[in-house]
Amino acid sequence: MAISLLSGCAESSALIKANSVSLRTDVFEELTNGVTAPQGDVDVRLTATFKTHKPGIYSAKDIHGTPDYKLLLNIDGQAVLLQGSLQKENNEPMKLVDPEAGDGIRYRFSKNLRLKAGIHKIVVALPDDEVAIAREITLNEGDRNSLVVEPIYSTKPGKRRPGMYSTTSFTEGIRSLRVMLNGKEV
Repeated sequence: MAISLLSGCAESSALIKANSVSLRTDVFEELTNGVTAPQGDVDVRLTATFKTHKPGIYSAKDIHGTPDYKLLLNIDGQAVLLQGSLQKENNEPMKLVDPEAGDGIRYRFSKNLRLKAGIHKIVVALPDDEVAIAREITLNEGDRNSLVVEPIYSTKPGKRRPGMYSTTSFTEGIRSLRVMLNGKEV
């Protein structure tokens, strides 16, 4: 199991390194107005929200809970590093096992993009957590597209009891990411 975890980290690190720099600049444009997309183009609204621990919990160099914590998006070789808006948050559990309950920092990332309709390779990453995923998406002309990135938090350590599953928590870090295009996981 340790070998597969190390392998996953190495793959994510390589994916981040390979996709942190733009190889192209003609794949998408960042939108600032609501002008309708011309024929052949589609608009995509990217949103992501994550919760992390407060700054300085683990070390003075830890950037979690600061504006320096970024989300990397690369589409077909064009990369953009997004800065999120952040706010302190202390949630009470809303359900029996709430992975976002507790005192931390909430990040909200969003970006409106315009690109050509068709099949695109996307890479979404949290470089400071060494978490990255690559997916292929199909954008159809005329659709209003919503690309949502959700965190998959790591598991809390603890004793497992028969019939009980381990719980996840933002305090344990982000293990992976889930990408949803128009409400469906890709």
